[in-house]
Amino acid sequence: MTSFSYAANPVRVVFGSLDTLGAEADRLGLGRVLLIGRPRHGDRAAAALGPRLAARFEDATMHTPVDVTERALKVVAEHDVDGVVAIGGGSATGLAKAIALRTDLPQLIVPTTYAGSELTSVLGETADGRKTTRRTPAVRPETVLYDVGLTLELPVPVSAASGLNALAHAVEARYAPDANPMTDLLAAEATKRLMAALPRIAADPSDVDARTDALRGAWLAGTCLDTVKMGLHHRLCHHLGGKFGLPHAETHAVLLPYVMAHQGLDDADDVFELAASLPIPHSLAELGLTEADIEGEPDLLRQALHGTRPAARPSLKALTKQVVDSFAGAPDRVRLLLTELVETLHGYAIRTDLTQDEWEYAIGFLTRAGHITTDTRQEFILLSDTLGVSSVVDVLTNSRTPDTTPSAVLGPFYVDGPPETPQGADLAAGLSGTPLWTDIRVVDTADVPVADAIVDVWQSNEDGFYDVQLPDVDGPVLRARFRTDAEGRLRFRTIVPSAYPIPADGPVGQLLDAVGRHPYRAPHLHFMIAKPGYRTLITQLFVAGGDYLDSDTVFGVKDGLIADFAGGRLDFTFRISGSSA
Repeated sequence: MTSFSYAANPVRVVFGSLDTLGAEADRLGLGRVLLIGRPRHGDRAAAALGPRLAARFEDATMHTPVDVTERALKVVAEHDVDGVVAIGGGSATGLAKAIALRTDLPQLIVPTTYAGSELTSVLGETADGRKTTRRTPAVRPETVLYDVGLTLELPVPVSAASGLNALAHAVEARYAPDANPMTDLLAAEATKRLMAALPRIAADPSDVDARTDALRGAWLAGTCLDTVKMGLHHRLCHHLGGKFGLPHAETHAVLLPYVMAHQGLDDADDVFELAASLPIPHSLAELGLTEADIEGEPDLLRQALHGTRPAARPSLKALTKQVVDSFAGAPDRVRLLLTELVETLHGYAIRTDLTQDEWEYAIGFLTRAGHITTDTRQEFILLSDTLGVSSVVDVLTNSRTPDTTPSAVLGPFYVDGPPETPQGADLAAGLSGTPLWTDIRVVDTADVPVADAIVDVWQSNEDGFYDVQLPDVDGPVLRARFRTDAEGRLRFRTIVPSAYPIPADGPVGQLLDAVGRHPYRAPHLHFMIAKPGYRTLITQLFVAGGDYLDSDTVFGVKDGLIADFAGGRLDFTFRISGSSA
């Protein structure tokens, strides 16, 4: 069985009449409302709000430009607004979300098109010709009020384009890597309603039943979009829309069948035929783009540029299923791990539209990591550390024993079987650095001392190198194994650890350079504490006030592991739990 999670959309959805707008505002406790919307519907909304209306803003703009948001925020401040009501299409909704992001004001949205964005925690904003998208619960509206009567006068071309835009939300949920049985049901119902409704609206714009089906389909499609990650379709539309100022809904409508075909969806041709029958633009060229504009972009845009029938591609979902089915005979845990891995990797390739060159570069990167790995240099652990994977696994493991000392990543320089060393020994063996006297206690979760525990300790020298990195060093340095005494105590001498860079001369270092990240670790001492009958604790102690505590390159710092090294002395108590905990 494939595991999944589903979180229900918390938005209050009301299908009714605009006349109830005031009552819905009261339900949210709004007394001084900013109304966003053009006069066409805004005047009716203003009348329904009555004395709750504090100010109006009529300049909502496609792609939510940041400068327009800043103007609206001035109105919010001037009129002491306590909530936002937006009536209109995606532009009005986008502006309301942008205001909520910056003010945390509640939102009440009244859609007049089939945008669907009113149901989501997604906000796209444009600045300097570039559209960026973020997902945060802070922009999800509190209430959405649907009144089918507001859509009856919506021109057929706008109805068709916004309906296909809504359909794109449902379609993308079908191939999203985090899709689940609930979103599958919502997407299927949304697709059925929208594809049936749009031709009827084109034939008779006053068909209330068709308009109702389209509005409900948009609602379900928007709910899908709020539940799963956006993929290739939205990424392309937002990129082109922000770069060239293309109309939002029309861009979605043009690209939808081409992305569907690219993703191997069987009904891509049906959607192409539907779009071709509607009075909307059918190519990117009709939206003003040229061959030069799409140079270097994905190949599917060339078909979309000219509006030719999209070339079908084998179903990628079927390919993923075929691979997953091949694990049917594996043990349960192995099957689960491999299934999740394949679905995640396939989903990543699909979402990013991974190219052959990019895939080959990734294989080369891993090959170089393998070549540089030795018994004393583990580049794959370094990669896991710098991508935060090691810390994720560490948190998952440690969260099962919350009463113990927090764990931390093992790191690439642990060496099994360090020499057992008597208490009070000096690990630094004359190395330069600030002397440090370390007094450690090991207790269980009831504060009972744990005697005869094996404690491995290791650290780098003052220059940031571990002994295994130094070919001239003969034998272990700044590395030892101790046993706790009858009181669970452990004492030794060493030097105060320094911040240091991880090895940056290999593929991982090139990765950090490429993304503009530094390679430094916050100063720390490594500990591994083990005893039969107890869960092994792998952890680190970080120097309070040390460099890079807030930007440790392997994301290993936890507040409970920051210790006081002042005065050249470290006193710390580790808590470990029984192995059954």
